[in-house]
Amino acid sequence: MGTGRRGLAGVAVATAIVAGAAVTVTTAEALPGGAATMARGDCPAAREKVERLEGHITPNACAFMERQITFGEMATGTPPAPGDLAHPRVQAYLDIFDPEATLWEAGSAAQRGRTTIGTSITNSLRLAPGLTYRGTDVVADGSTVMFGQWNEVTLKGHTVAYPQIARNVLGDEGRTLQARRYYDRAVLFQDTVPESAPAPLFAGITDAGAAGATEGAEAGFPAEAGFPAEAGFRARAEEVPERLAAWNAGDADALLARTRGSRLDGPGLAAPLASEAGKRAYLERLFATADLDLKAGQVAVGETTTYVEWHGTVSVRDGESTRTGIPFGIVERFGPGGEWELCFDTLPLVATQAEIGALFQKLGS
Repeated sequence: MGTGRRGLAGVAVATAIVAGAAVTVTTAEALPGGAATMARGDCPAAREKVERLEGHITPNACAFMERQITFGEMATGTPPAPGDLAHPRVQAYLDIFDPEATLWEAGSAAQRGRTTIGTSITNSLRLAPGLTYRGTDVVADGSTVMFGQWNEVTLKGHTVAYPQIARNVLGDEGRTLQARRYYDRAVLFQDTVPESAPAPLFAGITDAGAAGATEGAEAGFPAEAGFPAEAGFRARAEEVPERLAAWNAGDADALLARTRGSRLDGPGLAAPLASEAGKRAYLERLFATADLDLKAGQVAVGETTTYVEWHGTVSVRDGESTRTGIPFGIVERFGPGGEWELCFDTLPLVATQAEIGALFQKLGS
């Protein structure tokens, strides 16, 4: 997404005028239902650390969030040696997971067990020892937790900041049985190795549509601004198969029909898209590049926010050839103010696995 956190995370405080006086309230209080949410006593340590926390907060969900927050705030110190599972920050990371957990990272096959997961995080911390994150929009729904976060890391002297959704299914003691991480790896290379970074998938797309398009305002900008934002897709049982079918068929009409009036944010956008022209151009760029083969994943419904996961594979058209069976997934977030946010990895859509490997080698050199 853009270089700065927008929407929920972009508003640290809100100011209201009450009886002639300026009153500053926290972000959570300013949101719909925020005062009631803040008054709840469940998981106060996590509520203090994240921007918004909604849903059914079980003791297991609370324990998970506290471990997740601890790792996100923790300094790495001396980076771990390859495979050093005794490193304090590696230990904090592994404490999140059940011994038999699986972890799917963007664009890769699932990892299984603490040894494999721990070895992977040592490699990540060696590449980016300064990685930290904070919780943004978090929804717990029983044993499923969607942990929205804002990551920051320094790579080759550049600060890179980007959103991520950590999707977790919990077991005993709130430890993760199955985790998936959704974020756009392409942002790691745009400023750090610009001479090698692939062209952004969504370059040139704005509220007027795609760069070079001729539809102009007649395609839905700015007339749509007069429509109120709808509640968004609420993931009711009858809605899920229809929306899944729309993603797999590349049906932009069906996806847009349910979110008319919503602002679309997603990877590669400098600002959310309000017009139908812009939103349609964004979706059509994706569908012109990729054929999705997804299944319904986990859903988390809060008081004002809904997360929906779609997970499977993608086939990518590279000129006359097609790359198939690439691990892929999308998380949609429908927020209280008409937000419609997508989180997915564009890197495998614009680069082959060999090219991605070469990019990470340059990043670590």
